[in-house]
Amino acid sequence: MADSDNTTTLPGVTRRRVLAIAANAKEGRQPGKLVRDHAEADQSADPAVAVWREWLIAHEEAERRCRQQQRLERNLVETVGFPCATIPLHDGTSVRLHSIQALNEVLGPGPEDEAVRAKSKADLEAHQERWDVADREIGYSAALLAEGEAADQAENLLQLLLETPAASLAGVAAKLDAVLSEGEPAEASAEFPWLHIRSVLGDVIRIGQELVPEQMLPNRLGTSKSGRRGGCTIGVSNGAKGGAA
Repeated sequence: MADSDNTTTLPGVTRRRVLAIAANAKEGRQPGKLVRDHAEADQSADPAVAVWREWLIAHEEAERRCRQQQRLERNLVETVGFPCATIPLHDGTSVRLHSIQALNEVLGPGPEDEAVRAKSKADLEAHQERWDVADREIGYSAALLAEGEAADQAENLLQLLLETPAASLAGVAAKLDAVLSEGEPAEASAEFPWLHIRSVLGDVIRIGQELVPEQMLPNRLGTSKSGRRGGCTIGVSNGAKGGAA
């Protein structure tokens, strides 16, 4: 039975709004009416924060899609196994191969090898057919495609975020948080530069909470794959989208 998860895409209007705010910031223009019209729903006029919110939604969706396809792949491997064929070699041993190309590389052109090649190719194709049938039933390939699309969307928004000038400490913190979430190899990594970036992020959040507490809220960010970074997170007031569960 196909997986019930549905692909989530960002609303076009929201995407256009984010791009317009970022373009204004890059050219040194004030956000102006575009941001003022959205003020009730977004108390921050910082374009970096606006882009970060959209990135966070895409980032969490990409992670969800990744977990989904990994679960389906495990299901396929456990029930059907990766398509393969076992090839007997001349020295009495055998080798397990997973493609026709590998099969041709191992076997020679002699008549004996041709017989083995024909049988092994048939075994491999039959195994591949069983995999394909199970794949269609559970929706693995569709989930893999959806994961790739979600990852591309998150990557594009991350690039846009890094290109968008921050207009506040909240924007600086949001950009640092995104870098940590995407780049840190493990929670609380002590390797350079992740320990140092976490330290800078903590400083920005602390100073922001002292100077502009209305913009900085605890326990909003830092809950993606790198875990809760020191229990101190940032956010913009009025309930940003894509909050941690």
